[in-house]
Amino acid sequence: MLTMHAADEVRRTWDDPEPIKDGAVVVDGTRVRAVGPAEDLRLRFPGARVRQWSGVLGPGRVHEGPLPDAPSPREQVHAVLKSGAVAILRQHANTPELRSAAERNHVSILPHPAPPVLAEAGRADLAVYDGAGVCTATVCAGRLVHRRR
Repeated sequence: MLTMHAADEVRRTWDDPEPIKDGAVVVDGTRVRAVGPAEDLRLRFPGARVRQWSGVLGPGRVHEGPLPDAPSPREQVHAVLKSGAVAILRQHANTPELRSAAERNHVSILPHPAPPVLAEAGRADLAVYDGAGVCTATVCAGRLVHRRR
């Protein structure tokens, strides 16, 4: 099923010099199908379900430090997802339980930090932030895994 995530602004990278005002990202399964102005993508993908977000949408982030303290590995991974991160570093996924919780939630485990990018055919990892910099939604491998009400 195609899902269009539309927002006030879309950035292909977090330091994108040319953000797309009233932009969108079309997701097909676990992959990004298209990035561009929302109106253009609505015409190209008329059957897509549309999720409209307030704020800035960009690539899901990499959580570079130790995972937050929580009662269980599952809750540690969920805390990372709530921050807009969809990847953690291998050095911090240092127990079988943490690695398993990350894998079950499709959180990438990276050997070293890599700058996140929204690109066509790339993995559909997205994060939306409001004007105060609070993560309001996280999409990990095409699945909406966090939504702030």
